[in-house]
Amino acid sequence: MADDDPVNFDLNESLKQYSIDPTSIETERAPAELVECENDPESLTPALINSILNPVVDAVATSPEAIIAHSRFDTLLFLLKISAQIPHATLSKIVDLLTSAIIAQAELANSDLLAGEEDTVSQHKQLLEIYGFLLQWAVSAVEAGAQAKPASAPAKGRGKGTKAKAGAKDGNWDASAELLKALGAMGIVFKLHEGLGRIFVTTPNRDTFVTMFTKSAYHILENEARVKNTAIKEHCFGVLCTAVKHHGHAFDAQTAIDQNLSYFEHLSEPMAEFLQILAERYDYPQLTEEVLKDISNKEFSSNDLKGPKSVSTFLTKISELLPEVVNKQIALLAKLLETDSYTLRCAIIEICGNLITMLSKKPEINSSHEAQIDVFFQELEQRFQDVNPYCRSRVLQVYVKLCDLGDKFPEKQRCNAARKAKRSLKDKSSNVRRNAIKLLRQLVLTHPYQWKAENQREEATVDNFLSAKTWGERLKATQEKINMLKPPQELQEHAEGDEPTADDTLMQDATQAEDAPQDEPKHPNEMSEEERAALTKKLIEEAATTRELEKLQADQNAAKKALDFCEVIDKAADTITQLLSSKNKAEVIEAMDFFSWIDAYKVQNARTGIRKMLRLVWAKGNSDEGKGVQSHLIDCYRGLYFNAPPGYSANDTANYIAKNMISLTFGTTPAEQTSLEQLLSIMMKQGLVKELVTQKLWYIYGYQKRDTSKNQRQGAIMVLGMLALADPEIIVREMEKCLRIGLGELGRRDLQLARYTCIALRRISPPPGKQSASENPPQVVKLPNDHAVLARLAAIVEIVSDSKEWFGVAEQAIGAIYVLAKHPDVLCSEILRRKTKHVFAPHARPVQPTEDSMMSDGGNTPLGSEDVQMEEGPPSDSQSEVQPQAQQPAKQQNAALALSQLLFIVGHVAIKQIVHLELCELEFKRRKAEDEKKKKGDPRESVAPENPSSTKRGRKKGATKEKTPAPEDGDDLDLVGGTTEDDFTDAIQQIRERELLYGPQSLLANFGPLVTEICHNNTSYNHPTLQAQAALCLAKLMCVSSEYCEGNLSLLLTILERSKDAVVRSNLVLALGDMAVCFNHLIDENTDFLYRRLQDGDPSVKRTCLMTLTFLILAGQVKVKGQLGEMAKCLEDSDQKIKDMTRMFFTELATKDNAVYNQFVDMFSVLSADSALNEDAFKRIIKFLTTFIEKDKHAKQLANKIAARLPRAENERQWNDAAYALGLLQHKDEEIQKVVAEGFKVVQTVA
Repeated sequence: MADDDPVNFDLNESLKQYSIDPTSIETERAPAELVECENDPESLTPALINSILNPVVDAVATSPEAIIAHSRFDTLLFLLKISAQIPHATLSKIVDLLTSAIIAQAELANSDLLAGEEDTVSQHKQLLEIYGFLLQWAVSAVEAGAQAKPASAPAKGRGKGTKAKAGAKDGNWDASAELLKALGAMGIVFKLHEGLGRIFVTTPNRDTFVTMFTKSAYHILENEARVKNTAIKEHCFGVLCTAVKHHGHAFDAQTAIDQNLSYFEHLSEPMAEFLQILAERYDYPQLTEEVLKDISNKEFSSNDLKGPKSVSTFLTKISELLPEVVNKQIALLAKLLETDSYTLRCAIIEICGNLITMLSKKPEINSSHEAQIDVFFQELEQRFQDVNPYCRSRVLQVYVKLCDLGDKFPEKQRCNAARKAKRSLKDKSSNVRRNAIKLLRQLVLTHPYQWKAENQREEATVDNFLSAKTWGERLKATQEKINMLKPPQELQEHAEGDEPTADDTLMQDATQAEDAPQDEPKHPNEMSEEERAALTKKLIEEAATTRELEKLQADQNAAKKALDFCEVIDKAADTITQLLSSKNKAEVIEAMDFFSWIDAYKVQNARTGIRKMLRLVWAKGNSDEGKGVQSHLIDCYRGLYFNAPPGYSANDTANYIAKNMISLTFGTTPAEQTSLEQLLSIMMKQGLVKELVTQKLWYIYGYQKRDTSKNQRQGAIMVLGMLALADPEIIVREMEKCLRIGLGELGRRDLQLARYTCIALRRISPPPGKQSASENPPQVVKLPNDHAVLARLAAIVEIVSDSKEWFGVAEQAIGAIYVLAKHPDVLCSEILRRKTKHVFAPHARPVQPTEDSMMSDGGNTPLGSEDVQMEEGPPSDSQSEVQPQAQQPAKQQNAALALSQLLFIVGHVAIKQIVHLELCELEFKRRKAEDEKKKKGDPRESVAPENPSSTKRGRKKGATKEKTPAPEDGDDLDLVGGTTEDDFTDAIQQIRERELLYGPQSLLANFGPLVTEICHNNTSYNHPTLQAQAALCLAKLMCVSSEYCEGNLSLLLTILERSKDAVVRSNLVLALGDMAVCFNHLIDENTDFLYRRLQDGDPSVKRTCLMTLTFLILAGQVKVKGQLGEMAKCLEDSDQKIKDMTRMFFTELATKDNAVYNQFVDMFSVLSADSALNEDAFKRIIKFLTTFIEKDKHAKQLANKIAARLPRAENERQWNDAAYALGLLQHKDEEIQKVVAEGFKVVQTVA
């Protein structure tokens, strides 16, 4: 038959046509039925296809040579041409046919070659080419079919229904299985290592055949989904590796790898894996070396971001997989460090780290390896100076990985890495700083420094703590032991050059005289038994001494290295403490983790950092950022203080947590106490503090034996007061214990304990203004004035004591009275009367003689020494001796101190009374609003309070006007139910302005003139405490009434200017801030007095002033009139806290309507005119301020204003200042640049 004529197949021609247009390949012998369906896809049914395809399959299955028949070959070609239209099952059948046929043909060819039948080579060649061509086309068809959607239209836009049917029918078709068959068949063909060389005699023919298969493998790898399939990826690698190893595909593979790295990012790591398999399984590392050489000579365009990134990923991966091969080419790859691409530099950094790891893990490390390791470390250290932050971060990340080497990490490099990381903590990039913290943490966790301490009863114990103090002591002790074992100085050998010269004859005479009576050393055989034993003992002792000396010297070297490392970590911890204030959330969390981890190693500054972390409880941020920091802080503290060691019972766990919570209070500042209070209250709300823990705290607080120190008891009540902020019932349940301990005998002896007890009692009632913070607000507690709690609070205020701690107790006791009492003004009026009588009628019998006499001795005892104790300690002997002293007559109190205490009570009661009035006003407005909402119901129902706070607060207003007792029954606020809010507000204002300090029946009115008199006559009343309290009382009374404020403002400002007491000046600065809020019109003209305190000689006054001004300015309470220049000078203050606060102020100010821009010229004028400000400091301040000028138009306007100063500059310094500012502003004005370029011109007047 004509159709069975053998096909005339040319592989090169067919591949050429296929690459141009597969559809252009002629299939003239294809069955007519199929050809007719090409234009009518709907008629291409599976039955028709099978009727034509099955005979071909049967014939080829019988003999692979059957494919030579023209009709069969064209049938398969035509089906592949229309592969987009045929069912997937048909395509799978074609793949099965081709793979089985080519495998059979390969095996047949191999057997013929082994049998020496050379005459069949040409036939085998033709058949392999035919099947190979069809197979690679089938692979492409499978890939195309897999990527096409099942219901999509065919390429020619026809046969939609047929395609949809096929898609529905073959919905579970797995293209991966077909590809695996095809790749497996290609691999089997390539296994004809020598056979292919004999079949394809010429190299071009062989290369054409091999490339036909390798192209299919590369084409499959270009699909990212296929690369994720491990089986397909390994089959592709197998095909390619065999082609490279046995069939001369190396150069083409090198080219293909280069192209894949350039165009397919997902192939970066797979190409490295391919080269690893080629090198390790096929023993062909040469291709890897050639690829690395090619990459080292490559040049990338500055606009090409994709190429360098892909190459960098490849290099990093190949250095992990084949470090030995990469090490041979590292000299060439090092050239990439000079490129502009930071990603390539990052790759070389990674390579250095991987090579260090490889060399360090070798079983035997010789000097050559050590030299290489040193070179790589030197290169890494240089990269710390890289201009790109990503490179600097990558170096730190590499060091973190190197820490996993453990003992193999070179010890000399560990301390160097710590130093470099410490410097990186000050990097301008937050990413670099964060990685530096990670590295320091990892260095601590993997450090090798250990110390074996001998135990008397047990074996040696190993200590791996990193306390610089401990290691310093060990080093000192070791040095002393070494000095004891060394021979005396006169017996030590000296170098020859140290010997003094002498005359020969003298040497001879001396030698002769010295040697004359001595005998030559005896030979051991000539010695007696005793002499030999003595000699042996002496030699053993000398050898033992030598070994001990060597051991001590090794310990000395180890201690020196450990001490150096500890000192670096300590200094780094100081810097990381500052990073806790970073605006970058990830950096802050990393810093918290650092301190949480290093605390276990007893690093000295770890506890400082952990304490500084407390302020993060107030963290705020967009979305969940602030919440994330806060929750992480809670997790850190829970891990540090609330998670007991494994195996602890519930009781032991409670003891452990209670002890830790108390330790948190030791040595805390007021700001830290506030943060700790917030943290513990949050943890209490979250249920992290169990009831058993609070019971343990109450037990410690109430335990009265000698083994409970003051610090423990104080810490217990402090913690309980903090927890009560979340659950007031904690205090309510043990109220009697508070009265018996804190406000009883122990409290009178320990005023700090009494102070903290007063704070805890305040928690019984929720803080004012926070009752409605939740849907179910806690019940507000108001006690009658004769309640035991209020009686004890009043008594503790009236105790006789000359201790300075009395003021803190009185402050908290009065505050507790105003929170808890129904009528606090009445109760405080009684306290004032009794205290006044005590001061001005000192011989009168005290109201409570027993309690007063009990305090007469105890109050004078200084308690400061015990307040600073950080650990538990035994109580002072005075605790056991106070009881007998209680029966002694009371001592006479210092009159000036007694008057000081009275003035303190007056001032504090006045301030609390203002707050009391404001709360009355708020309560009235709240109830008025509720009344309006409930007008539709019972009119009385709107007034009757659901919350007892309404009734209990209602008594306050009635007792405020005059210091007289209010009626016990009824509700005064109910009586003014018809009053408008404005009328009520005016009434409250009238009471504050005219009645408190000027009312005829007002008790406070009697003290206003007295305070003024004492402040005026500071020479007559010259006691420092009296003057300080008088000034404080004056300031508090001035906050009550604008009339009193106006009349005494000049006196207050005079005291502020002339007082030598820094505490007085700080108090008056705060008072002026309060007055600026209350009476802005009076203080606005005198703000210069506030700004002057920024130049105060005492840092505490400057800090107070800066905080006050920060609040007033940011809150808009004072108008800025050019004084911001004085605040800007604080950026160069010697106190770091002041500098930080100033930076924070300007950062916040910059967010408020171009405030820095509006004040910039005025600040520049103030700074430039200050001759005391050196030029470098001026430049740093201006450079900081210009960072807030972000808009171009603002920069141009400021540049024009400052440029106008250049011609008017009186001296070169002023001109330089203006020129420097212009250089920082992005104005781009050529005229200004020209004027600046001309420089400062000196003009002299001719006489």
